[in-house]
Order: sequence, then C-alpha cells, then structure tokens
Amino acid sequence: MSSELMNTKEVAKYLDIHEKQVYLLIKAGKIPCTRVTGKWIFPVKLIDEWIKNSAQDSLQQARKRINQIEGALLAAGSNDPVLDMLLTAIKKDHPDFNIFSANTGSVSGLEALNTGLTDIAFSHLLDPETGDYNTPYLKQYCPDNNPVVVNMFYRQVGFLVVKSRAKIFRGWESLTSRKIRFINRQKGSGIRILLDRELKERGISGEDIKGYDNEVYTHFEVGLSLMSGEADAGIASAAVAKILDLNFQPLVSERFDMILDKSTFFQPAVQTFIETLKSDQFKNRVGKIGNYDFKDAGRIFHS
Repeated sequence: MSSELMNTKEVAKYLDIHEKQVYLLIKAGKIPCTRVTGKWIFPVKLIDEWIKNSAQDSLQQARKRINQIEGALLAAGSNDPVLDMLLTAIKKDHPDFNIFSANTGSVSGLEALNTGLTDIAFSHLLDPETGDYNTPYLKQYCPDNNPVVVNMFYRQVGFLVVKSRAKIFRGWESLTSRKIRFINRQKGSGIRILLDRELKERGISGEDIKGYDNEVYTHFEVGLSLMSGEADAGIASAAVAKILDLNFQPLVSERFDMILDKSTFFQPAVQTFIETLKSDQFKNRVGKIGNYDFKDAGRIFHS
C-alpha cells in the first residue's frame, strides 16, 4: 500500500506480531484502523501515535508498581549492555538499592522524565548544529523540568554485519542492495535518529532499504536478529558485535548520559550507581569487552 497506509499484513510486520494478533486487536478495539471496501487499513501516523501511547501506559503501570517499593527508582530511555552489567553489580553489592530500567528509546525517556513517569532518562541524542549531546534537546523534551546531565561513558556505534556479508557490505551505499536485509531500531531511539539523519543527508529513502520497517528495541536484539538469520546488517554498539562475534564497521563515538532531577541525583542509589560506574573494578570488567571510554564518567554537563 502507500507509505501513509498499511494493510493487516504490513501492520503485523510493522509491529513484529502475527497477523492473527492484529485481528484480535481490531476485535478488541485496541488499535486505530478503518475498513474500506471490506479491508482493514491502518494510517501510519495513527499507528505511531498508538505505539507511543502504549509505551506511556506501560511506564505508568511500572511507575505505580515501583512506587510501592521503598527507595526504588525507575529509569527509561536508551539501552546498552554496560547498563545491564552496572545494574547487576549494584544489586549484588547493594541489595537494598533498586533501579529498574525500561527500554523506550532516548526521546521517550526524556519525555517520560518531563512528565514524572521516570526518575532517570538514558540518552545519546546528538545535536548536529552544536555537536553536543542531549543538553540541546532538554528544552524540547523536558520543558517543565530543569534536570542535570551526568555522563556515563563514551561508546562506539557502527554497522553490525554477519560475516558472510562482511566483504560485500560497504556501509551506507550497501543498504539499498537487495542482497542486504537490514534490521532497524524503533522510532525515537538515538540509533534510529542517527540512521534517518544520515539517510536524509545521502538522499536515501527508507523505502529502498530491505528491512527498514523491521524494528527492534535494543542493541542486543539487533545482534540477535543477525545471529538468527533474520537480517544481514544493523546499527548497534561495538560491544554487541564483540560479544556475538559479528563484523563491526564503526560510524561514530558517542556520548551516553543519564538525565535526572537534581533531587534524584543526590539519592543514595544514584550516588552508588555513579561510584560503581567509576570504580576500577567495574571499568576493568567492561574493559574485557572494549570500545568504552569512562574519561568523563560522573561529570555533570550543564544544560
């Protein structure tokens, strides 16, 4: 169908669910759609808005549950393997501290912080005009707050490619090759914003990329899609490439920050979070994966 409308098969692929589940959503009245000449059609803009609202509903439910746990904090936004390692290390050494994380993408994380649905937002949004990360976006996505931006690390991001396609994959120009199946990240994620910006600058349409509409929510899911044979290339962190033994073609070294309210910053769990991040023990552990730089870990960038 047109780029503005989808049929049931296309929306199932777009949502990464079975087509039968789409009909169940229609029957329950839980998905925006309309019937034309006996067929269901789905406006892309309304589906995107529905996805966004569904994510907010999930965060609201998580917020209610976490509020019942004394001292617990909720984080949302971008993801990285180091975050999982960090949260595990904190839980092991400090079982009384609870930080729960939801993978929503950088933009949704900042919006959730603005509305109070999360305590911490993880983000790596680059502003092309200033070359700065995250702080230029606070007025847009966190207009009602005055949060602080705390650096966590710098990481390498690039193309992950299955080894059988490594010799023929030549970066951006190869994305339009019918021999390459791409796996994308969800709208609002820092990786997706990076991709779409680069495609626009190169005059490449997403419609010309096989797999552009196939979306996943984490770096590991990108890597696993390649490992399972569902795709040949995607964009994720170098750490995932190394862990899963995939070919890596670097694109950018980016700054990964956490954004939070000043009052949250001084909570014991957050201070322990930062101390663990800066510790030699943790950095040595991450060093085995490689491609991370902790030179500014814990540094506050003023908005």
